[in-house]
Amino acid sequence: MFIKTINRKALVAPILILALMWIGYALQNLGFFSNCTGAIIPLMPDGLLGIITSPFLHGSLEHIFGNSVPIAVLLFLLYTFYPTIADKILITGWISTGLLVWLLPPIDIFTGQWNYACIIGASGIVYVLAFFLFFSGLFRWDMKLLTISLLVALYYGSLVWGMLPEELFSNLQEPSRISWQSHLAGGLVGIILAFLFRKIGEKKKKFIWEFPNYYSEKDDKMWQEYKEKFPDDFLELPHKPKDNIWDYLDEIRRRESN
Repeated sequence: MFIKTINRKALVAPILILALMWIGYALQNLGFFSNCTGAIIPLMPDGLLGIITSPFLHGSLEHIFGNSVPIAVLLFLLYTFYPTIADKILITGWISTGLLVWLLPPIDIFTGQWNYACIIGASGIVYVLAFFLFFSGLFRWDMKLLTISLLVALYYGSLVWGMLPEELFSNLQEPSRISWQSHLAGGLVGIILAFLFRKIGEKKKKFIWEFPNYYSEKDDKMWQEYKEKFPDDFLELPHKPKDNIWDYLDEIRRRESN
């Protein structure tokens, strides 16, 4: 079977993260996170807390719905196919992406103006997970994990466009509120983690027929001992009967007479 068992964390992790996201959104609507509280504010000390809290905050129902589905799907895939390193990937990717976004200067690439930005949302983590799952399958070159890479590319391949400013593709009446910096940071971190962890976790399985010169002295000894202890198990095996000269007597006489 493709998936023998489902890791318990593959169900718990998405549910936990989604619950925290929706609790954070509810608290926002109750006024607990007003203005830029809990957001990442690039290069501002007050914005460092947002590295941890910003993924739980969203600007609208559309925003949180747009992040909830991919977070649930990608976390499920991460904990199912990379259970031994899933925690490290999630935590390292989360903090690294947030820190990188905080370090990126909020400069408008078209005008060169410095923008005071408050960045919230879990899209950076979505990009970490998607790019890790895709590139990890490529770096490991394992057929099962390559299948996951193809699935991610099929359903989330369009994410790559989110790594560029929206102004490049549309004539907007006002500056875009989509943080392409978060997407770019998440994608880069995902690729780096996929490369760094390419040799850690589940190893590629090689079957016995992939070793043409395979020989195990231990296995051979066990097999010989089994044959000696249980000879009856081999009585019905097809054996070539021994030749009996008397069965060929008539044929020999005919040849001699000729």
